[in-house]
Amino acid sequence: MDLERVSKKLSYLLRHSTNPLYISLHNGWADVGKILKALKERWPDVDSDVLEQIVAEDEKGRYAFNEDHTKIRANQGHSIPGVVIEMEQPEPPELLYHGTATRFLSDIMREGLKPMSRHYVHISSAWETAVKTGKRHGNPVVLIIRAKDFVHDGHTLYRSSNGVWLAEEVPAAYFTVNYV
Repeated sequence: MDLERVSKKLSYLLRHSTNPLYISLHNGWADVGKILKALKERWPDVDSDVLEQIVAEDEKGRYAFNEDHTKIRANQGHSIPGVVIEMEQPEPPELLYHGTATRFLSDIMREGLKPMSRHYVHISSAWETAVKTGKRHGNPVVLIIRAKDFVHDGHTLYRSSNGVWLAEEVPAAYFTVNYV
């Protein structure tokens, strides 16, 4: 069994699938039994131990269980309309980072950072993570976001339980470009 492929399917079920709707729109939780049933259609050997392993070993901390491990959710990255994940709003650091590719830069500079098909723009507190993200999309560039100014001016930044910062959008006035 290819755990990476199982994890990708899990990500799809918890973040993007609307047919059938596996997750609660109110808080993003999905019943572990329903998720396991969906995964078993392709991988009959998937069980709760495999799911536990995927959640524990995911390097980005994409998933979380509730206290009794009967429910699971993605911590962010949803494209399903109406999903609301409870997130904290701590004081941000002075700077945060967003990795992208140079081919998207002209649109970003004109329109600012938009969530595209997701609910939020994903922002990192680590430069290295932003560079890695940018490389996934092509020739990388890192946008350096003045997070404290952004919040001070009345915009909202959230932080998901795995440490990813999120914003509904970020106007270009709040970031500078750094070519990697």
